[in-house]
Amino acid sequence: MELSLLEQAKKLFPLCRSITGNGLRKTLDYFEDLHPDLNRISFPTGAEVFDWLIPKEWNINNAYIEHLETGKKYADFSICNLHVVGYSEPINLVMELEDLKSKIYTLADQPNWIPYVTSYYQKNWGFCMSEKEKNNLPEGKYKVVIDSSLDDGFLELSHAIIKGTTTEEIFFSSYVCHPSMANNELSGPVLLSAILDYVKKTYKNNKYTYRFVLLPETIGSISYLSLNYKKMKENIISGFNLSCVGDERSYSHVQSAYGNTLSDKALSAALKGLENVKTYSYLQRGSDERQYCAPGIDLPLCTFCRTKFGEYPEYHTSADDFSVVTENGLNGSLEVMKSIIDAFELGLNPSVRTYCEPQLGKRGLYPNISKENNNERHPAQTRMDVLAYCNGENSIFDICNLTGLNLRTVVDEINILDFNDLIINNCNK
Repeated sequence: MELSLLEQAKKLFPLCRSITGNGLRKTLDYFEDLHPDLNRISFPTGAEVFDWLIPKEWNINNAYIEHLETGKKYADFSICNLHVVGYSEPINLVMELEDLKSKIYTLADQPNWIPYVTSYYQKNWGFCMSEKEKNNLPEGKYKVVIDSSLDDGFLELSHAIIKGTTTEEIFFSSYVCHPSMANNELSGPVLLSAILDYVKKTYKNNKYTYRFVLLPETIGSISYLSLNYKKMKENIISGFNLSCVGDERSYSHVQSAYGNTLSDKALSAALKGLENVKTYSYLQRGSDERQYCAPGIDLPLCTFCRTKFGEYPEYHTSADDFSVVTENGLNGSLEVMKSIIDAFELGLNPSVRTYCEPQLGKRGLYPNISKENNNERHPAQTRMDVLAYCNGENSIFDICNLTGLNLRTVVDEINILDFNDLIINNCNK
């Protein structure tokens, strides 16, 4: 039985992911089992990827602090994998509470939540717990255990290329490096998986080539680009980084560096008319758009979120759970991406076949409804507005932005017009 997007996210939630290690590996295994098109790429510890070096591989078995007098455990990794600072080196010590407190991270303004803290590139260790729990730690000595390893290993990622009749590519990227957080981590990968599935099942002879990648954020995208950026720069005409796409609070568009790519137009069109849409400048970037749009890479990519990373209170805390991420939230994101894919596959630059307005009435496309209220919009007005801009130069996304119509509405109208042989669908110009 096929799992829903929410069920997939819940299944993957317990894994302790990081930028390397077994949690990341098992997450990639899961998606590769779903999609044999996904292939693994590995980068060994110490490999140079542009200005970066692949770090040692981190794995963790257990971590806790134990009050020696009572035997009670706190910040127990087996209960919540956010309790340990990501990439903590192995530790086995006995410490006084006052000394231990400097290695415990909390959120004073959110006293009931556990923060997410990492130290990837500098040796360190620590624990995370709620401010409330920290304040209630009993005085005395504590046994401090982090059963982890930092060894030569690999950074891994998975990618798929679904070839089309043209080498021009549409690119989707998301990340798989965060421990148990629902929106900031798992919403993006399960959405990307659903998009891959949609392309393969809906378009057996797809016009465009589709590139998908699941990777650890920042170092993963840098590594992937180090191998592929020349081909990607040559072929990618539109790309979308998927992050925090599972809630129902808003829809967000983080623009490309200059906000003027085909991707920006596409996402803006797909979000037209939806509730609580927010647009953010590239100056408010924070995910892998930083790498894909970096000088010298300059891919035409923007980031799609529901509520943007850093803009919802549960972000990077233990409260980023399935009270934040919902099936409706995930499916709403999927519908946005499906409308963009449908627009590309339909033909981006439609042109009307007739001079002047076509006679819609004889084709049954112009309802004869008298209007008693002169302010009422005619039922055919949407169709006529779409036709008015089908000049072979405007893209479907341009038509949305010119008319104020949502992309799904315009795609549906152009499908009707195409079925009635009123337009020619042209590919990207």
